[in-house]
Amino acid sequence: MLELGAVADAHDKKTNIPSDMKILVSNDDGFFAPGLKALADSLTKVGEVTVVAPNKDCSGASNSLTLDRPLVVNRHDKDTYSVNGTPADCVHLAITGLLSEAPDIVVSGINNGANMGEDTIYSGTVAAAMEGFMLGVPALAVSLTSRQGAHFKTAATVAADIVAEFELGKFDEKFLLNINVPDVDMGQLNGTQITRLGARHKAHGVVESKNPRGQTVYWIGAAGEVKDRSDGTDFGSISNNCVSITPLQVDLTDTSVGTRYEFLSR
Repeated sequence: MLELGAVADAHDKKTNIPSDMKILVSNDDGFFAPGLKALADSLTKVGEVTVVAPNKDCSGASNSLTLDRPLVVNRHDKDTYSVNGTPADCVHLAITGLLSEAPDIVVSGINNGANMGEDTIYSGTVAAAMEGFMLGVPALAVSLTSRQGAHFKTAATVAADIVAEFELGKFDEKFLLNINVPDVDMGQLNGTQITRLGARHKAHGVVESKNPRGQTVYWIGAAGEVKDRSDGTDFGSISNNCVSITPLQVDLTDTSVGTRYEFLSR
C-alpha cells in the first residue's frame, strides 16, 4: 500500500533517498505554471529533474505532434527548457534528441483541473505521459481535480511517493498511470485507489459569439456532466477524497465486439 507523504517525511528527516534517477517533467499548462513548479520541486527529493514543457498553455492538445514547422527550444536555467510546441512535442523532443540520456521516468503535470473519463482523450497532460510511454519510458500523468489550484503540494507529494516506489523497484513492467488528486490538504486524503475510467455525458454545444470585427466566432462548449461515478471509477474515487490511480493503455481496439462485424470481412 502506498504510504502517502513518506517521501516528504524522509526528506525532512534527512533520510538517504536514491537521487541518481533521471526524471523528465512536462505539462500542458506551460512551463510557467505553478503546478509544474510544485511537481518539479517535489521530485527533486527523489531524483534529478529536467523540465521540458510548452512555452504556452496547450490544454486540450491531446497527442498532436507539430509537423508543419520546426520547434524552437529556449533554455531558462540549467534544467528547464520551454518549447514552441505541444506537450507530446516536448517529451518526444526531449527523449529523442535534446537530452544526452533517456530519462528513467516521465512525469507530466500537475494539471490545473481533473483529467478523468473521456478527458483523457483530449488531455495534453495525459498525452505528454503517453508519449514517454510510447517511447519506452514509464510515465505518470498527474492532475489536481479542481480549477482553484489550492493544494498543488498535495498532488506533488503523491507524485513523489509513487516515483519513489518506482525507484525502489516496486513496478515490474513499463507503465502508464493517470493520477487524479483531490484539491485538499494532505491530511484530508482518504488513501489511494486503483480505478477505471468513469464517463461523462456528451459535451455541451459550442458557444456562438461575435468578435470586434463583427464576425461570428465559436467557443468549444464545456465538458459534459459526470455520467458514471460508480465504485471503482476515477470520478467515484475523487468524490470520496481518495487519490485515483488509473492504469492506461495505448491499444484502442474494442475486443468486446467479437465476430459481430464479420460481415465486413472479404
